Amino acid sequence: MRIAVDARELQGHATGVGTYLSGILEEWATLPAAARHAVILCQPETRSGTWWEQRVLPRLVREANADVLFSPGYTAPIRAGVPTVVAIHDVSFAAHPEWFGWREGLRRRTLTRLSARRAVRVLTISAFSKREIVTHLGVAPDKVEVVYPGITSSPTRASDPAGNLILFVGSLFNRRHLPELIAGFAKLTRHVPDARLEIVGENRTVPRIDIDRVAAGSGAGDRIALRSYLPQAELTALYARARAFVFLSEYEGFGLTPLEALGAGVPIVVLDTPVAREIYGDAAVYVERPDPSLIDTALRRVLTDEAERTRILEAGRDLVTRYSRRRCAERVLDVLISCCQCPVSR
Repeated sequence: MRIAVDARELQGHATGVGTYLSGILEEWATLPAAARHAVILCQPETRSGTWWEQRVLPRLVREANADVLFSPGYTAPIRAGVPTVVAIHDVSFAAHPEWFGWREGLRRRTLTRLSARRAVRVLTISAFSKREIVTHLGVAPDKVEVVYPGITSSPTRASDPAGNLILFVGSLFNRRHLPELIAGFAKLTRHVPDARLEIVGENRTVPRIDIDRVAAGSGAGDRIALRSYLPQAELTALYARARAFVFLSEYEGFGLTPLEALGAGVPIVVLDTPVAREIYGDAAVYVERPDPSLIDTALRRVLTDEAERTRILEAGRDLVTRYSRRRCAERVLDVLISCCQCPVSR
Protein backbone atom coordinates (compact mmCIF):
# COMPACT_ATOMS: atom_id res chain seq x y z
CA MET A 1 0.00 0.00 0.00
CA ARG A 2 1.13 3.55 -0.75
CA ILE A 3 0.20 6.09 1.94
CA ALA A 4 0.27 9.79 1.06
CA VAL A 5 0.59 12.09 4.08
CA ASP A 6 -0.14 15.82 4.24
CA ALA A 7 3.12 16.73 5.98
CA ARG A 8 2.87 20.53 6.06
CA GLU A 9 2.92 20.64 9.85
CA LEU A 10 6.41 19.17 9.95
CA GLN A 11 7.78 22.41 8.54
CA GLY A 12 9.07 25.14 10.83
CA HIS A 13 8.62 24.76 14.59
CA ALA A 14 6.52 21.63 14.99
CA THR A 15 3.84 21.99 17.67
CA GLY A 16 0.45 20.39 18.11
CA VAL A 17 -0.37 18.59 14.87
CA GLY A 18 3.29 18.55 13.87
CA THR A 19 4.26 16.81 17.12
CA TYR A 20 1.41 14.31 16.67
CA LEU A 21 2.44 13.50 13.10
CA SER A 22 6.18 13.35 13.76
CA GLY A 23 5.56 10.87 16.58
CA ILE A 24 3.55 8.60 14.28
CA LEU A 25 6.18 8.77 11.52
CA GLU A 26 9.03 8.05 13.93
CA GLU A 27 7.22 4.95 15.17
CA TRP A 28 6.37 3.80 11.64
CA ALA A 29 10.09 3.96 10.80
CA THR A 30 10.74 1.02 13.16
CA LEU A 31 7.34 -0.71 13.03
CA PRO A 32 7.52 -4.02 11.13
CA ALA A 33 3.93 -3.68 9.89
CA ALA A 34 4.71 -0.25 8.43
CA ALA A 35 7.79 -1.52 6.57
CA ARG A 36 5.50 -3.29 4.10
CA HIS A 37 4.04 0.02 2.94
CA ALA A 38 5.41 3.12 1.22
CA VAL A 39 4.88 6.45 3.01
CA ILE A 40 5.01 9.53 0.77
CA LEU A 41 5.28 12.89 2.53
CA CYS A 42 3.57 15.70 0.60
CA GLN A 43 4.84 19.17 1.43
CA PRO A 44 4.97 22.60 -0.21
CA GLU A 45 8.28 24.39 -0.52
CA THR A 46 7.06 26.67 2.24
CA ARG A 47 4.09 26.13 4.52
CA SER A 48 0.97 26.93 2.59
CA GLY A 49 -2.74 27.09 3.22
CA THR A 50 -6.08 26.21 1.73
CA TRP A 51 -5.11 26.76 -1.92
CA TRP A 52 -2.20 24.31 -1.66
CA GLU A 53 -4.33 21.77 0.19
CA GLN A 54 -7.25 21.87 -2.22
CA ARG A 55 -5.42 22.32 -5.54
CA VAL A 56 -1.83 21.11 -5.25
CA LEU A 57 -2.08 18.27 -2.72
CA PRO A 58 -4.53 16.19 -4.85
CA ARG A 59 -2.06 16.39 -7.74
CA LEU A 60 0.78 15.22 -5.50
CA VAL A 61 -1.37 12.33 -4.31
CA ARG A 62 -2.05 11.30 -7.92
CA GLU A 63 1.62 11.59 -8.89
CA ALA A 64 2.53 9.42 -5.90
CA ASN A 65 0.07 6.77 -7.10
CA ALA A 66 -1.20 6.67 -3.52
CA ASP A 67 -3.85 4.27 -2.30
CA VAL A 68 -4.95 6.41 0.66
CA LEU A 69 -4.35 9.94 2.01
CA PHE A 70 -3.75 10.70 5.68
CA SER A 71 -4.52 14.31 6.61
CA PRO A 72 -3.46 14.79 10.26
CA GLY A 73 -4.50 18.43 10.71
CA TYR A 74 -8.30 18.90 10.72
CA THR A 75 -8.89 19.35 6.99
CA ALA A 76 -8.28 17.50 3.73
CA PRO A 77 -8.83 18.01 0.00
CA ILE A 78 -12.53 17.88 -0.82
CA ARG A 79 -11.65 15.89 -3.96
CA ALA A 80 -8.53 13.93 -3.14
CA GLY A 81 -9.15 11.17 -5.68
CA VAL A 82 -8.36 8.44 -3.12
CA PRO A 83 -9.89 7.41 0.22
CA THR A 84 -9.03 9.97 2.88
CA VAL A 85 -8.57 9.64 6.63
CA VAL A 86 -8.61 12.98 8.44
CA ALA A 87 -7.58 13.61 12.05
CA ILE A 88 -9.68 16.21 13.88
CA HIS A 89 -8.26 16.92 17.29
CA ASP A 90 -10.97 19.23 18.59
CA VAL A 91 -13.77 21.45 17.28
CA SER A 92 -13.24 24.55 19.41
CA PHE A 93 -13.90 26.69 16.31
CA ALA A 94 -17.43 25.24 16.11
CA ALA A 95 -18.17 24.83 19.82
CA HIS A 96 -16.83 28.31 20.68
CA PRO A 97 -16.80 30.48 17.56
CA GLU A 98 -16.28 33.54 19.76
CA TRP A 99 -12.66 32.47 20.26
CA PHE A 100 -11.82 32.98 16.58
CA GLY A 101 -11.83 35.86 14.15
CA TRP A 102 -14.90 35.63 11.92
CA ARG A 103 -12.97 34.83 8.73
CA GLU A 104 -10.69 32.23 10.32
CA GLY A 105 -13.58 30.68 12.23
CA LEU A 106 -15.74 30.44 9.10
CA ARG A 107 -12.90 28.86 7.11
CA ARG A 108 -12.22 26.28 9.80
CA ARG A 109 -15.88 25.38 10.33
CA THR A 110 -16.60 25.07 6.62
CA LEU A 111 -13.53 23.09 5.58
CA THR A 112 -13.46 20.83 8.63
CA ARG A 113 -17.15 19.95 8.27
CA LEU A 114 -16.72 19.18 4.54
CA SER A 115 -13.52 17.22 5.18
CA ALA A 116 -15.14 15.12 7.91
CA ARG A 117 -18.20 14.31 5.82
CA ARG A 118 -16.21 13.31 2.73
CA ALA A 119 -13.50 11.35 4.54
CA VAL A 120 -13.79 7.59 4.80
CA ARG A 121 -12.82 7.73 8.46
CA VAL A 122 -12.27 10.48 11.04
CA LEU A 123 -9.62 10.01 13.72
CA THR A 124 -9.75 11.91 16.98
CA ILE A 125 -7.85 11.87 20.25
CA SER A 126 -10.41 11.50 23.05
CA ALA A 127 -13.94 10.32 23.71
CA PHE A 128 -14.79 13.94 24.54
CA SER A 129 -13.65 15.09 21.09
CA LYS A 130 -15.62 12.31 19.43
CA ARG A 131 -18.81 13.55 21.11
CA GLU A 132 -18.01 17.11 20.03
CA ILE A 133 -17.36 16.07 16.41
CA VAL A 134 -20.64 14.18 16.27
CA THR A 135 -22.54 17.09 17.82
CA HIS A 136 -21.01 20.05 16.00
CA LEU A 137 -19.98 18.59 12.64
CA GLY A 138 -22.88 16.19 12.12
CA VAL A 139 -20.66 13.14 11.60
CA ALA A 140 -22.04 9.66 12.29
CA PRO A 141 -20.56 8.18 15.50
CA ASP A 142 -19.46 4.95 13.80
CA LYS A 143 -17.33 6.95 11.38
CA VAL A 144 -15.22 8.48 14.18
CA GLU A 145 -12.37 6.45 15.70
CA VAL A 146 -10.74 7.44 19.00
CA VAL A 147 -6.98 6.86 18.99
CA TYR A 148 -5.22 8.32 22.00
CA PRO A 149 -1.87 9.96 21.17
CA GLY A 150 1.27 8.88 22.97
CA ILE A 151 3.92 10.77 24.87
CA THR A 152 7.64 10.84 24.18
CA SER A 153 10.10 9.08 26.46
CA SER A 154 10.36 10.75 29.84
CA PRO A 155 13.37 12.93 30.65
CA THR A 156 15.56 12.08 33.62
CA ARG A 157 14.64 14.12 36.67
CA ALA A 158 17.24 16.63 37.73
CA SER A 159 19.06 15.59 40.90
CA ASP A 160 18.73 19.18 42.15
CA PRO A 161 15.52 20.73 40.73
CA ALA A 162 15.70 24.49 40.26
CA GLY A 163 13.71 25.51 43.34
CA ASN A 164 9.98 25.93 42.94
CA LEU A 165 9.86 26.17 39.18
CA ILE A 166 6.33 26.12 37.70
CA LEU A 167 5.99 25.37 34.00
CA PHE A 168 3.36 26.03 31.33
CA VAL A 169 3.91 24.66 27.80
CA GLY A 170 1.51 25.18 24.91
CA SER A 171 0.29 27.81 22.48
CA LEU A 172 -1.19 30.81 24.28
CA PHE A 173 -4.91 30.82 23.58
CA ASN A 174 -7.57 32.85 25.40
CA ARG A 175 -9.19 29.62 26.59
CA ARG A 176 -6.00 28.72 28.47
CA HIS A 177 -6.36 31.66 30.86
CA LEU A 178 -2.80 32.96 31.00
CA PRO A 179 -3.75 36.28 32.68
CA GLU A 180 -5.50 34.40 35.49
CA LEU A 181 -2.52 32.04 35.81
CA ILE A 182 -0.16 34.99 36.12
CA ALA A 183 -2.41 36.65 38.73
CA GLY A 184 -2.58 33.40 40.69
CA PHE A 185 1.18 33.00 40.48
CA ALA A 186 1.66 36.55 41.79
CA LYS A 187 -0.43 35.62 44.84
CA LEU A 188 1.63 32.46 45.27
CA THR A 189 4.91 34.39 45.49
CA ARG A 190 3.76 35.95 48.77
CA HIS A 191 3.84 32.49 50.34
CA VAL A 192 6.54 30.78 48.23
CA PRO A 193 9.23 33.43 47.77
CA ASP A 194 11.47 31.35 45.48
CA ALA A 195 8.68 30.42 43.04
CA ARG A 196 9.33 31.04 39.34
CA LEU A 197 7.02 30.68 36.36
CA GLU A 198 8.19 29.64 32.88
CA ILE A 199 5.69 30.09 30.03
CA VAL A 200 6.65 28.49 26.71
CA GLY A 201 4.38 28.96 23.70
CA GLU A 202 3.46 31.21 20.81
CA ASN A 203 0.94 33.95 21.59
CA ARG A 204 -2.14 33.10 19.49
CA THR A 205 -4.76 34.91 21.55
CA VAL A 206 -7.75 36.45 19.68
CA PRO A 207 -8.43 39.23 20.54
CA ARG A 208 -4.76 39.54 21.28
CA ILE A 209 -3.64 39.75 24.89
CA ASP A 210 -0.26 41.31 25.57
CA ILE A 211 1.01 38.59 27.90
CA ASP A 212 4.33 40.39 28.45
CA ARG A 213 2.47 43.43 29.70
CA VAL A 214 0.23 41.30 31.91
CA ALA A 215 3.31 39.69 33.45
CA ALA A 216 5.08 43.02 33.92
CA GLY A 217 2.04 44.48 35.68
CA SER A 218 1.46 41.51 37.97
CA GLY A 219 3.97 42.52 40.62
CA ALA A 220 5.89 39.30 39.98
CA GLY A 221 7.23 40.06 36.51
CA ASP A 222 10.84 39.49 37.54
CA ARG A 223 9.96 35.87 38.35
CA ILE A 224 8.17 35.14 35.06
CA ALA A 225 9.94 34.10 31.86
CA LEU A 226 8.05 34.03 28.54
CA ARG A 227 9.41 32.31 25.44
CA SER A 228 7.53 31.56 22.25
CA TYR A 229 9.53 28.44 21.43
CA LEU A 230 12.24 26.15 22.76
CA PRO A 231 14.09 23.37 20.90
CA GLN A 232 13.10 19.93 22.14
CA ALA A 233 16.36 19.35 24.03
CA GLU A 234 15.94 22.58 26.01
CA LEU A 235 12.27 21.88 26.63
CA THR A 236 13.10 18.39 27.91
CA ALA A 237 15.63 19.90 30.29
CA LEU A 238 13.01 22.37 31.53
CA TYR A 239 10.55 19.56 32.28
CA ALA A 240 13.31 17.80 34.20
CA ARG A 241 13.85 20.85 36.43
CA ALA A 242 10.20 21.75 37.02
CA ARG A 243 8.49 21.13 40.34
CA ALA A 244 4.93 21.74 39.07
CA PHE A 245 3.12 22.06 35.75
CA VAL A 246 -0.01 24.15 35.23
CA PHE A 247 -2.47 24.10 32.32
CA LEU A 248 -5.75 25.95 32.86
CA SER A 249 -7.57 25.23 29.61
CA GLU A 250 -11.34 25.18 29.47
CA TYR A 251 -11.44 23.37 26.12
CA GLU A 252 -9.05 20.79 24.65
CA GLY A 253 -9.29 17.74 22.47
CA PHE A 254 -6.74 16.02 24.67
CA GLY A 255 -4.09 18.18 26.36
CA LEU A 256 -0.73 16.50 25.75
CA THR A 257 1.73 18.70 27.63
CA PRO A 258 0.35 18.00 31.15
CA LEU A 259 0.61 14.29 30.35
CA GLU A 260 4.23 14.78 29.28
CA ALA A 261 4.82 16.56 32.59
CA LEU A 262 3.43 13.56 34.48
CA GLY A 263 5.70 11.32 32.44
CA ALA A 264 8.60 13.50 33.56
CA GLY A 265 7.62 13.13 37.22
CA VAL A 266 6.07 16.59 37.56
CA PRO A 267 2.71 17.01 39.38
CA ILE A 268 0.09 18.89 37.39
CA VAL A 269 -2.58 21.50 38.08
CA VAL A 270 -5.38 21.63 35.49
CA LEU A 271 -8.81 23.15 35.08
CA ASP A 272 -11.65 20.78 35.98
CA THR A 273 -13.21 19.86 32.61
CA PRO A 274 -14.68 16.63 31.20
CA VAL A 275 -11.70 15.98 28.93
CA ALA A 276 -9.21 16.64 31.75
CA ARG A 277 -11.00 14.07 33.92
CA GLU A 278 -10.98 11.61 31.02
CA ILE A 279 -7.27 11.97 30.31
CA TYR A 280 -5.64 12.66 33.70
CA GLY A 281 -7.99 10.85 36.08
CA ASP A 282 -6.69 11.01 39.66
CA ALA A 283 -3.23 12.19 38.61
CA ALA A 284 -3.89 15.92 38.95
CA VAL A 285 -4.98 18.73 41.20
CA TYR A 286 -8.13 20.20 39.67
CA VAL A 287 -9.09 23.89 39.78
CA GLU A 288 -12.84 24.44 39.69
CA ARG A 289 -12.64 27.68 37.71
CA PRO A 290 -9.84 30.04 36.57
CA ASP A 291 -9.90 32.19 39.67
CA PRO A 292 -6.48 33.53 40.82
CA SER A 293 -7.15 32.65 44.47
CA LEU A 294 -8.03 29.06 43.56
CA ILE A 295 -4.96 28.85 41.32
CA ASP A 296 -2.76 30.11 44.16
CA THR A 297 -4.20 27.48 46.52
CA ALA A 298 -3.75 24.65 44.01
CA LEU A 299 -0.16 25.60 43.23
CA ARG A 300 0.73 25.82 46.91
CA ARG A 301 -0.78 22.39 47.37
CA VAL A 302 1.41 20.71 44.74
CA LEU A 303 4.53 22.60 45.76
CA THR A 304 4.38 22.13 49.53
CA ASP A 305 2.22 19.10 50.33
CA GLU A 306 4.53 16.11 49.93
CA ALA A 307 1.74 13.59 50.50
CA GLU A 308 -0.27 15.17 47.68
CA ARG A 309 2.73 15.21 45.37
CA THR A 310 3.33 11.53 46.06
CA ARG A 311 -0.33 10.70 45.42
CA ILE A 312 -0.34 12.48 42.06
CA LEU A 313 2.93 10.97 40.88
CA GLU A 314 1.96 7.43 41.90
CA ALA A 315 -1.31 7.79 39.97
CA GLY A 316 0.61 9.33 37.08
CA ARG A 317 3.02 6.41 36.77
CA ASP A 318 0.14 4.05 36.09
CA LEU A 319 -1.67 6.56 33.91
CA VAL A 320 1.05 7.36 31.38
CA THR A 321 1.35 3.72 30.33
CA ARG A 322 -2.06 4.12 28.65
CA TYR A 323 -0.63 6.66 26.20
CA SER A 324 1.89 4.90 23.98
CA ARG A 325 3.23 6.44 20.76
CA ARG A 326 3.81 2.94 19.43
CA ARG A 327 0.22 1.89 20.04
CA CYS A 328 -1.06 5.13 18.51
CA ALA A 329 1.04 4.59 15.36
CA GLU A 330 -0.14 0.99 15.06
CA ARG A 331 -3.79 1.93 15.31
CA VAL A 332 -3.50 4.79 12.81
CA LEU A 333 -1.81 2.41 10.37
CA ASP A 334 -4.56 -0.18 10.88
CA VAL A 335 -7.22 2.43 10.08
CA LEU A 336 -5.40 3.51 6.91
CA ILE A 337 -5.04 -0.07 5.73
CA SER A 338 -8.72 -0.78 6.36
CA CYS A 339 -9.73 2.31 4.36
CA CYS A 340 -7.50 2.00 1.31
CA GLN A 341 -10.08 0.02 -0.70
CA CYS A 342 -13.08 2.05 0.43
CA PRO A 343 -15.13 3.91 -2.20
CA VAL A 344 -14.24 7.56 -2.74
CA SER A 345 -16.88 10.26 -2.23
CA ARG A 346 -17.60 12.21 -5.38
